Order: sequence, then structure tokens, then C-alpha cells
Amino acid sequence: MPAKPKLHSPEDDLAFMRSIVEGGGRPPMTLAVSYLAGGLLYGLQCLFHVGQAAGLIRWPDLANLVFVALISVSFLSILTWAILKDRKDGLSQRGPMAARTLSAAFSATGMANVSVILIFAIGAVRDNDFAIWLYYAAIVFALQAAAWYMAWTLKRRGWMLATALGGWVTAVALGVLVREPLWYLGVCTVALFLLFALPGWIMFRDARAGSRAV
Repeated sequence: MPAKPKLHSPEDDLAFMRSIVEGGGRPPMTLAVSYLAGGLLYGLQCLFHVGQAAGLIRWPDLANLVFVALISVSFLSILTWAILKDRKDGLSQRGPMAARTLSAAFSATGMANVSVILIFAIGAVRDNDFAIWLYYAAIVFALQAAAWYMAWTLKRRGWMLATALGGWVTAVALGVLVREPLWYLGVCTVALFLLFALPGWIMFRDARAGSRAV
């Protein structure tokens, strides 16, 4: 006699659909590494500039240029590795809808950041005012705050909300401090470590844990 098929309750069906949409998918390695490496490397660069502004670091101009260039080269190299790893694992084509939505949101934020950098760079050169260029960091942190708030609404993880609020406070602080180089650099340094590197480490840990589970 054939076994009687098991009937699912509406609650079971709802839970199943929710698992498809929300899921427990791990974040893409590219996203995790871009925050972790970017926060650490550019936080180190800001700390270096704090030392310069305070008169503690007095390097030749060429050495300063090489140091700054190495920061960007290192970041791009690490980011390239992460992108290739994600492509190899195929994470851009699979995963829960919430995870893919978050990835798309942060990618869109990154595109907006590039536009902001170009706008303020051109304005600073045209008006011969370096302070105009410094406003770009405030806008970047504001955009990041918006992205993290969206992440919190999807995932409801406390550290995401804390990162969003921290980004908003940082954006306002940087906008106010553009004429105060030492304070500006100090805020940037702390924010890069706390609002980029730390969330990046959390996502990197989750990404590695997920890859081991596969």
C-alpha cells in the first residue's frame, strides 16, 4: 500500500518561501574583502597622513608618493583576487534573494561613489580649492550609511544598523571638519577602521564559514 503523502500546513509553505527569499546566504567574498582590505589599507594611509599633519612623519615627496601608490596597488590586487574567487564559485548567479539584493545595493553604491569622486575632483581642480575635494569623503560615508541601513532592513542584524548610524555621523562630522585637517584625518582614520574594516571582517568571516560548509 503506497505511503500517504505528507500534507504541508500553510505555515510550512510560508516558512519555505521565506527561506528562499531571505535565506542564510553568505556574503560575496568581493564585498567582504573590499570593506576589510579597503578599511585597513586606507585607514593606514589616513593614519600616515595624521602623522604628517602632526609633524611626526617627514618623508621625501617621492617616498610619500610611493607609499600612497602602494596602498592603492595593494587594494586593487586583493580586490582582483576576491572578484576572481567569486566568479570561480559562481556566487554572482546564485544565493538567496536578500543576499543578491544586498550585493546589488553595494555595487550601485560603489558606482555612485566613483561619480562623486570625479565630481569633487574636477571641482577642486577647477576652483583651485583642495577643501572641495575633501567633501567627497563625507558623501561616500553618507551613501554607505544608506546602503547599510538597507542591509539592516533586510537582515535585521544589529551591527549593520550600528554601521549605518556611524556612517551618518561620520558624514556630518567630515562635512563640518573640511577646514580642520588634523581632526578631519582623525575622524577618517577611526571611521575607516570601525565602519569599513570591522564590517568587512564580519562579512569575511561569514563568507569563509559558508565556503567551508559547501
